[in-house]
Amino acid sequence: MVRILVADDHPIFRDGLRRLLEAEPDLSVVAQAVDAAEAIQLTQQVQPDILLLDVAMPKVSGIEALETLVELPNPPGVILLTAAIDRGDIVKALQLGARGVVLKESATAVLLKAIRVVMEGGYWVGRESVSDLLFALQSLAPLPERAESAARFSLTAREVQIVRLILAAAGNKKIADTLNISEKTVKHHLTNIFEKLGVSNRLELALFAAQHDLLPKQ
Repeated sequence: MVRILVADDHPIFRDGLRRLLEAEPDLSVVAQAVDAAEAIQLTQQVQPDILLLDVAMPKVSGIEALETLVELPNPPGVILLTAAIDRGDIVKALQLGARGVVLKESATAVLLKAIRVVMEGGYWVGRESVSDLLFALQSLAPLPERAESAARFSLTAREVQIVRLILAAAGNKKIADTLNISEKTVKHHLTNIFEKLGVSNRLELALFAAQHDLLPKQ
């Protein structure tokens, strides 16, 4: 059972969303919040798996609330709900830890699929699952005109191979199998890559690569 917290300042929308979600046998709305502050408080209390968070709320926006939410001991998978959002805010939301962005005008099936994709560890942007995060970010954020060579950051040829596979959504096992190396060696390379680029996880790596046009085109 997926435990969901709904945060939106419109009671009719909240109630309608709860009814839609609870019509699904594997989804349960465990709490509802009327603003960002209550969403943060209830997240700490009920520890939901998924937080459906309205972007446009009074006092503190959903995007601003992300900064606090991602610092909680057991942060939920946050999916932003919005009537409209620009590309810059989508990139910012992903940087702050959001796992998905769903437009309120979307069909119910889209939101349900987004929830399940996020529960499986994926990302959802707009109307589709994101398997190639770098490609998605390149389409959302303009890249600099001049590409920066991977050599500038002292990445070895092997590290460049691993970065490519990460940006294609490959896990450690798939990387190891593809390059015919052990998973332990993959982890060692990842540690070196993160240190060289000043990032701490795969999402930050994807954002860095998008912002710097890091890899040469194939």
